[in-house]
Amino acid sequence: MSATNPVHLILTAVGSVAATVVVLGYYGYLHVAKPEDALLLADFTMLKTVPGEDYRVSLKPASQVAQCIDGVLVLFDTEQKGLTGVLVDRRQQAVRCLGQETPQVER
Repeated sequence: MSATNPVHLILTAVGSVAATVVVLGYYGYLHVAKPEDALLLADFTMLKTVPGEDYRVSLKPASQVAQCIDGVLVLFDTEQKGLTGVLVDRRQQAVRCLGQETPQVER
């Protein structure tokens, strides 16, 4: 029996992983998130509405627009084009929404 050199196996494994990452990045399947691509959940606060109590909000609208898509609340940023995200709670559970249909492309 011939002994296999483990260095060759390790180099092959590392090379395979590196080549896979390069190919996935080239074809757009790999996206490295940048800090400016994210909106922090801490930037949002839910105001609880209680009957008989007043609450105040700014007249100037936020730069995000929410839409119900497939029962999930999706946020679109109007200032940074292409920034889209799903609103989640602290346990990474998607915030659900009701009453709106999925937008359809008209033909």
